[in-house]
Amino acid sequence: MADSENRVFELKVGIFIAVGILIFFIVVFSIGDVYLVRGGYHIKAVFNFANGITESSPVRFAGVNVGQVDEIRIFFDQKEKKTKVELLAWINSNDIRITRDSVAVINTLGLLGEKYLEIFPGSDINDLLYNGGTIIGEDPIPTERIARRIDHLIETADTIATRLEKGDGTIGKFLTDDKIYDDIEAFVEDIKKHPWKLLHKPRGER
Repeated sequence: MADSENRVFELKVGIFIAVGILIFFIVVFSIGDVYLVRGGYHIKAVFNFANGITESSPVRFAGVNVGQVDEIRIFFDQKEKKTKVELLAWINSNDIRITRDSVAVINTLGLLGEKYLEIFPGSDINDLLYNGGTIIGEDPIPTERIARRIDHLIETADTIATRLEKGDGTIGKFLTDDKIYDDIEAFVEDIKKHPWKLLHKPRGER
């Protein structure tokens, strides 16, 4: 009788411990955003330039968070003979259907914020991306290139301003030559006094 009661007690203790361990793992996985079973699928986005995006970066579809970047892989494209970057993006619901003609870009939250994968919906519902499907992304412009273009524009503006200040070119002469300004002012005053001259045609003209 005592042995039977001991076995029952041990069974209850075992069940209690097992349930406790199960609850512990559920809590840990939930806090860590990890799930034993999760619905969804993976797609791949291929770029020539990844612009600093990292694993775990958010994935947005139509402006809504729908997953994250699980893996980033650099590979050499034998067909195009160039190095490319492949993002493996997790889409967290099978109900989210992404068409192959969708546009994928690497965007930034704010001016200097976190990088994320942005997918703009396409329109060809007959050509959907399924698990493992690939979309060709539009490459972002490197920040360094934008900075160089801004520097070039500033240099060009400085050059134009300097030439205008020196009186180079027609506009420069107009801005710096007092005689041209005085002639135009005199012409305007004359037209104000004799507006009929605007309608007068010299002889020989029709």
